[in-house]
Amino acid sequence: MVKRSIFFGLLIVLGVLLYLNPNFKTISAGVAILLFGMIMLEEGFRVFTKGPLQTILKKATNKLYKSISVGAFVTALIQSSSLVSVITISFISAGLISLGGGLGLIFGANIGTTTTAWLVVGFGLKIKISALAMPMLVFGIIFSFQKKEALKGLGNVLAGLGFFFLGIHYMKEGFDVFKDYIDLTQYAVSGYLGVVIYTGLGIIITTILQSSSATLALILTALSAGQIEYENALALAIGANIGTTITAVLGSLGANIAGRRLAGAHLIFNLTTGIVALAIIFPLARFVNIISELVHIAATDYTLKLAMFHTIFNILGVILMIPFVGKLEKLLLKVFKEQAVDKKAIDEPKYLNEAILSFPSTAISSLIKESQYLYKNTIFEIVTHGLNLHREDVKSDLKIKEVIKKSNEDMNIDVDELYYSKVKTIYGEIIRYATTTQNDLKLNKKQHQSIIDIKIANRKMVEIVKIVREINKNIKLSLHGDNKHLLKEYNEYRKKLTKVLRVIYLFRTEEDSKKYALKLKELKKEAKENIRLSNKSIDKLIRKNLITTEMASSLFNDYANVNDVIKKLIEVAELLYGKTDSLLEES
Repeated sequence: MVKRSIFFGLLIVLGVLLYLNPNFKTISAGVAILLFGMIMLEEGFRVFTKGPLQTILKKATNKLYKSISVGAFVTALIQSSSLVSVITISFISAGLISLGGGLGLIFGANIGTTTTAWLVVGFGLKIKISALAMPMLVFGIIFSFQKKEALKGLGNVLAGLGFFFLGIHYMKEGFDVFKDYIDLTQYAVSGYLGVVIYTGLGIIITTILQSSSATLALILTALSAGQIEYENALALAIGANIGTTITAVLGSLGANIAGRRLAGAHLIFNLTTGIVALAIIFPLARFVNIISELVHIAATDYTLKLAMFHTIFNILGVILMIPFVGKLEKLLLKVFKEQAVDKKAIDEPKYLNEAILSFPSTAISSLIKESQYLYKNTIFEIVTHGLNLHREDVKSDLKIKEVIKKSNEDMNIDVDELYYSKVKTIYGEIIRYATTTQNDLKLNKKQHQSIIDIKIANRKMVEIVKIVREINKNIKLSLHGDNKHLLKEYNEYRKKLTKVLRVIYLFRTEEDSKKYALKLKELKKEAKENIRLSNKSIDKLIRKNLITTEMASSLFNDYANVNDVIKKLIEVAELLYGKTDSLLEES
């Protein structure tokens, strides 16, 4: 609601400005074309984020200096800090990178955005780039209509650059025409009062344009046309940096927890950088003059000096923040907490949110993690408690015979209640997110198969719960009854399942998983064969009239059920753990 109100308010302001001063329309058109070009650039580069770019960003977060360097390099290359932010939020949400690693990428992205100023100064203002913009647009549009995704992406990049430079051309022309009617330098204000006024103006412009890069391009073209003073332009640049935090905060209103934490980091970083830059603006400007002399930049080349100033104070901001990254991470985790979960309430997904659907790798990774969590916690709990066993006993080194002997009292477990409170909602969300990933994201064959495997694994988990519900009813009857032969048979069933559960636990947790993988294959093969064979011990009990026909019927049904559960438990373990590394590498 807040974002919508601001949007309509800005439209009204823009309409009034265009009505009162028609000469403003050329500048406005230039800004609009430039912003459209930046959108196309982002869309174009998004095509190339699926492979190497995601891998680079994922692997560059183990060290802070790496994540800052990669964040700066990637943003400079693709000219889109927002795309880097989207990838970062998606990776944090999927648990692929830590919040600290994400902060490094965001800090680096702030440095990377400074290349926009150099691009504008080096090409947009120094040469007649509009002549080059037209061929870029022509080839870009032709490529963007191609069916091949890579060509379409390249087309969007070329068209985006074309619109970007064309926008600068119109903005520069607009200011040249504008100065014939109004000389904005008449409104120049010197000293710290001017710094405060023009910083505020930079914040307002950036809030309207929703892009600090577009604001900076506007400042540079106005400075090039002599419409603003250099000193005021420096303050405008600082204001643009602070103003972009408002965009981040507005964007985080509907974001997930990772998005809100990064928006908070963005706000703290840019405010800190802005305040420091404002405090030392004049010494910093003198420092820029000294460097300009050393590298032979003309004293009157204000656009180049502004680009240098913008880069220096962003780098300075990162240097100032580096020692406090750990504390900032703790602060963000404390301020933006995960929602407290009511233990009596229905369990909700822990790894699934809208941010993970930005890329196939994050979607698949999160779906695997959510499925693993459901399997190793909830399904393990339901199966062990359904068998009237304690989970810690199953995980322990205690002999299986002793585990069964310890668990001879009814635990009064309601399998249906456990299913509805702990499984149903999460299972539904996993299937929904898996289907959305298949329909909305472009997947390769390996990724598509990964989603199919995830769906199969979850369907089997639900089937396991339903079978355990039936076994649990008969185990309860055997515990409360007085037929020791029936109890002995059900204890044998419990032993078989305990053995399988223990091997699965070791397969999941031990480093030497191959040894346990072989054991699971043997147990699965045995279970498959047992499903087809009759149980000789039950036949013997029937012949000796030691059990009733009703008891025999339950034992025969549960003999098949136990072997079916064993088979399904092992199949799910193989799908979710045996193939995980290859699934994540390919995705």
